[in-house]
Amino acid sequence: MSNIRITKQFSFETGHALYGYDGKCRNVHGHSYRLSVTVIGTPISDTSNVKYGMVIDFSDLKKIVKEDIVDVFDHATVFNKNTPHVELAKELSDRGHSVLLVDYQPTSEMMVIDFAEKIKIRLPKNITLHSLRLQETATSYAEWFASDNL
Repeated sequence: MSNIRITKQFSFETGHALYGYDGKCRNVHGHSYRLSVTVIGTPISDTSNVKYGMVIDFSDLKKIVKEDIVDVFDHATVFNKNTPHVELAKELSDRGHSVLLVDYQPTSEMMVIDFAEKIKIRLPKNITLHSLRLQETATSYAEWFASDNL
């Protein structure tokens, strides 16, 4: 049977600031992110399986991405924990805001790498993460492809 790619799209709102950056993005601001997750696999050929003909049930893929990414990043503010932004993060957190401290500069490029690692470990063994596309604005996005990261 043929390998088939399927894609599920997600959206979430996240704030961030790029410490040390020389442009406007050094300021705290937010984006309406759109994440496209593409996996590849062979459709289930067992006619007695309730998921016959599916590579993966879209609801199963949704559960993984929602739990590990969307529910975590949506309406949170992300800062690199290795910058002075930790002081601002603590202040926001103390005031009840959702704050994430990560080990990287929270650019789209680094976020998509983080997301790929989180998704890969949750996928069933017969399903492979093919690609991610994280759209930050209407005209700007970062992409991750498994084939580029062998």
